[in-house]
Amino acid sequence: MVRRATGSRSAGREAVRGARRPEVRLPPLEPWTEGELAPDGDYDGLEFRECDLAGQDGAGARFMDCALTGCAVDETALGRARVLDSVLTGLRGVGTRLAEATLRDVELVDARLGGTQLHGAVLERVVIRGGKIDYLNLREARLKDVVFESCVLVEPDFAGARLERVEFTDCALKGADFGGATLTDVDLRGAAPLEITRGLDRLSGAVISTGQLLDLAPVLAAAMGIRVM
Repeated sequence: MVRRATGSRSAGREAVRGARRPEVRLPPLEPWTEGELAPDGDYDGLEFRECDLAGQDGAGARFMDCALTGCAVDETALGRARVLDSVLTGLRGVGTRLAEATLRDVELVDARLGGTQLHGAVLERVVIRGGKIDYLNLREARLKDVVFESCVLVEPDFAGARLERVEFTDCALKGADFGGATLTDVDLRGAAPLEITRGLDRLSGAVISTGQLLDLAPVLAAAMGIRVM
């Protein structure tokens, strides 16, 4: 596997440092044939295609140079798992448990997920592209060099999380909670709509557009106790 991290800064974005994106090039893969994940399992250079992983227990497992394509992950237990240099495409499921997991140099493409638990997780050089994720729980997580691109996030929870060099590009952000979060070089200009229900006072490390500022003005005024008459 050969990978090169690249910057995504473009003209007009000098005010914020761009996220480094992963470039994942997978080696030739072997099909996974075991049928059941195992806690603390070690999966290297494997292709999981159209696998039903619902309800399985892969807590603490390591996935290295893997491709997961079209897999069902309803209530799949992957707490403290490590997903490295891998591509996850078309995952679908509700209640996937990834608390305290590590995702590094990962592409998550066209996912359809709900209630995914990533609280306390570490995401580094991750691109989440396309698809829709409802009620994503990233409380107390650490995100560094993460890009949300052309996807829909409904009521994502970033409360208490640390975000550094995170970009939202052509992405719908609906009902986001940034309460207690710490933001550094977070680019929200590509989020449309940008809806923040909590944590407006934590946006000092973010960049937004003039239009977004106008859209947020009523919520900002309410948060500051300002009456507009």
